[in-house]
Amino acid sequence: MASLSCNLLLSLILFSSLQFYTASSTEFEVGGDNGWTVPSKQHDEIYNSWASKNRLKVNDTVRFKYKIDSVMVVSEEEYQKCQSSHPIFFSNNGDTVFKLDRPGFFYFISGVSSHCERGQKMIVKVLEPAAPPQSQNSTAHSQPKKNGTAELAAFSWTSIFMFVSAVLGIHLVTHSFPLF
Repeated sequence: MASLSCNLLLSLILFSSLQFYTASSTEFEVGGDNGWTVPSKQHDEIYNSWASKNRLKVNDTVRFKYKIDSVMVVSEEEYQKCQSSHPIFFSNNGDTVFKLDRPGFFYFISGVSSHCERGQKMIVKVLEPAAPPQSQNSTAHSQPKKNGTAELAAFSWTSIFMFVSAVLGIHLVTHSFPLF
């Protein structure tokens, strides 16, 4: 009985020492149902308007769905000119996902210059991360979810092992030796 009480107390102590936190990342679909298309003359700022209404964070992703087009990440100067001979990123697969890997501005344009000139371009501002404290001996695992969030859990594997061991009654160093 004393052993069971000791195990239960040890389990509670170990469980309360576990450090859990979650952070999320979101996938944003550029253009919604319409996708990455040339906007009408009346709505030539539609993508920048959309971007300004969303709060994008580091590790969020933006998804571009399009047909017979492309998407490029370019410098601010290339964004203004609507052309780039050496883009930072280029894709023309029709379903492009781009990870926002740092805070600051990202400049997206269509790879078809006439499309960009007609408003198929976007500036995204990525916010500084609000990083929770993390212990030195923790690890992180991430499972992305489509059109939602990816949960990130950090914990100490040693604490988990000790907790499970205590609950299952496995004694790591439990030999009793007589003192005399």
